[in-house]
Amino acid sequence: MTEFTPLMSLVGGTLIGLSAVLLMAFNGRIAGMTGILTGLLPPVSTDWPWRAAFIAGAIAAPMLVSSLSSQTIGFDSSVANPWLAVSGLIVGVGVYFGSGCTSGHGVCGMARLSPRSIAATAVFMTTTAATVFVSRHVLGGL
Repeated sequence: MTEFTPLMSLVGGTLIGLSAVLLMAFNGRIAGMTGILTGLLPPVSTDWPWRAAFIAGAIAAPMLVSSLSSQTIGFDSSVANPWLAVSGLIVGVGVYFGSGCTSGHGVCGMARLSPRSIAATAVFMTTTAATVFVSRHVLGGL
């Protein structure tokens, strides 16, 4: 069970939104994490410096919060590591065929009222709900 953390969630959501707005304002780019990360993989994009800075900030920020406060960012999963790896692979395939992820479509696309992003996010959320239902209630909590 996860803890109820409304203040940390509000701060985190605000920072995600702020980073998306600032990236659009200063670079004219959408803050889709998958697209940003893809530009760092071979063949490396010519605009790799801002991409590397964005990803470094996304990694460093939680570490900074943990070191400057009493907040810890824990991860606890009852699922075995091989299943987590398979899950990550499935998500990666879905992101590829969905032409983006929940950060690009869900945060930025829906904020722009993009019909394509609204539809993609609805599909993401429906698939997530179905996956959780099947894994918990049909497969017995696999």
